[in-house]
Amino acid sequence: MHNLTFYLLTLFLLLSPTSSLPEELQLLLQIKASLDPHNRFLTSWEPNTDPCAGSFEGVACNEQGLVANISLQGKGLSGQIPAAVGGLKSLTGLYLHFNALSGEIPKEIAELTQLLDLYLNVNNLSGQIPPQIGNMSNLQVLQLCYNKLTGSIPTQLGSLKKLNVLALQYNQLTSAIPASLGDLGLLTRLDLSFNGLFGSVPVKLADAPMLQVFDIRNNSLSGNVPLALKRLNSGFQYDNNPDLCGAGFPNLETCTASGHLNPNRPEPFKPNGPLQRDIPESAYLPSNCSQTHCSNSSKNPQYGVVFGVIGVFIVLTFTGLFTFSWYRRRKQKIGSALDTTDGRLSTDQVKEVYRKSASPLISLEYSNGWDPLAIGQNKNGLSQEFLDSFMFNLEEVERATQCFSDVNLLGKSNFSATYKGILRDRSVVVVKCITKTSCKSDEADFLKGLKILTSFKHENLVRLRGFCCSKGRGECFLIYDFVPNGNLLEYLDVKEGSGRVLEWSTRISIINGIAKGIGYLHGNKGNKSALFHQNISAEKVLIDRRYNPLLSDSGLHKILADDIIFSMLKASAAMGYLAPEYTTTGRFTEKSDVYAFGMIILQILSGKSNVTPLTRHAVESCKVEDFIDANLERNFPGSEAAKLGRLALLCTHESPNHRPAMETVLQELSGFTVTP
Repeated sequence: MHNLTFYLLTLFLLLSPTSSLPEELQLLLQIKASLDPHNRFLTSWEPNTDPCAGSFEGVACNEQGLVANISLQGKGLSGQIPAAVGGLKSLTGLYLHFNALSGEIPKEIAELTQLLDLYLNVNNLSGQIPPQIGNMSNLQVLQLCYNKLTGSIPTQLGSLKKLNVLALQYNQLTSAIPASLGDLGLLTRLDLSFNGLFGSVPVKLADAPMLQVFDIRNNSLSGNVPLALKRLNSGFQYDNNPDLCGAGFPNLETCTASGHLNPNRPEPFKPNGPLQRDIPESAYLPSNCSQTHCSNSSKNPQYGVVFGVIGVFIVLTFTGLFTFSWYRRRKQKIGSALDTTDGRLSTDQVKEVYRKSASPLISLEYSNGWDPLAIGQNKNGLSQEFLDSFMFNLEEVERATQCFSDVNLLGKSNFSATYKGILRDRSVVVVKCITKTSCKSDEADFLKGLKILTSFKHENLVRLRGFCCSKGRGECFLIYDFVPNGNLLEYLDVKEGSGRVLEWSTRISIINGIAKGIGYLHGNKGNKSALFHQNISAEKVLIDRRYNPLLSDSGLHKILADDIIFSMLKASAAMGYLAPEYTTTGRFTEKSDVYAFGMIILQILSGKSNVTPLTRHAVESCKVEDFIDANLERNFPGSEAAKLGRLALLCTHESPNHRPAMETVLQELSGFTVTP
């Protein structure tokens, strides 16, 4: 009885919620000194400050006031990862990717046994992957790609039973693929491409039940490819491994007898010599004797050992009950403060939580929530070919934008953020990030809208390259072609000599191009149903290198929630683009687009973003010199200016019935001289 009381008292002391804030503050300051040795980027990490009060950029804490999340991706850090990071025992997320960190990954990082996400990708890390990482039993995502890591893939990684993603591509790893990775029952994505791996592909790995993506391109692998990998279809990529063979795989020859040397395990020889393996100290090495011949030295155990085992069992039982109860309470609290279906929090979401609470609990678990493009779900009529041609994966999007670095931020609105990015083929794109809560709640409607967006093909509409929906981040990403010369708004209210004064012929060309883009949306081509833009403004007209106008955000309202659409229309009204009938009918028609187009004509003619009653009066009075941009210095034909002015007035008529259709507008514009 006394022993039981002792164990319970010890358990109570161990589990009592105590704050280790002073110790963690010192650890954070050590981490700062190592990650940012010149104190250029982590200036907010100051001594004598509470890291959980929101002042430490990128740091979030749990309900016990302990550091639970460090998000420093894309910050320009150029130091090294210190051993001190292993002291933050409550850390569940460590995001240090897209920096310039060097040195080795410290083995002490494996002391973060609560860690769910470890993102160290896109740095300059060197040395070997610490085998101790195999002890991080809660790890779900391990991203070490795009570094300079060498040596072998530790067999101990096969112990990470909760691992979903293992990304090791673009390193300098030289080993066989451990068959132990086949023990990862939850593994969905395994990328080992662009390394120096050799040997065969383990059959055990091919049988991993949840595997969806397996990339081994650009290695020195050989032997027979396990037939089970055919189930992955395009998810299995194996190009540039000349010695691989296998029946039924495109571009692979059928194996000869020599191709079957080692189908079930990694090949133990390098191309240039034998592989030297280190047996881990924890490896189980069976003796030569069998169970029937081996004697058991513990056949007559002491009573103390029995009581010890019983005591340990009691402690473990109470620990399990306490942990489960605490976990349930924690999840309930999260559900009341955050939308748990959002899964992982983005950096911006973390900052938002900071503003709501001094000690937010950052949940980094995978969710079963919003995931409209999840593999295996009914895609509401979307073919796999369609999805394959337009879908990006999250890693591509993060890599293109340097993990949504502020350096690449082009702008933010109340529902989205827009970033510039560079894809692997070096093409420049724009990534529009839209939160789940801003999208249509019905997944079928969302997917239908997404399909409409991909159907647009016109020289005066910005091309949608593809999309990506992240269940973990709770965001959808639209990837568009980058348009280099900014938007039309940047060419209004300019000063003479600024280099942004548009010539008359260029203005005519821009007006004509906008009209063609709107006409295409309205269905004048006869091959598609009508669609209204609903948000035409000078800011939505992008200008390419040849000063060709391209309408952006076309059809965006088809995937956005109604309240977001309403807020966008309120903004249009404030800028003068919203047709007056909307305030009485609440309906948007093609004539509403015509009204916004008329306002843009007046802006282009006057060179000003604000169209005043004086401007309209000058147009009505045919006083051309009073409403045409003075920067043109009278270098324009007066008759064309007057005609365009009258067209603008007609398009902005208060009555929609008096406004022309875009087909009529295009006919009117056909007689104007435009830039070739």
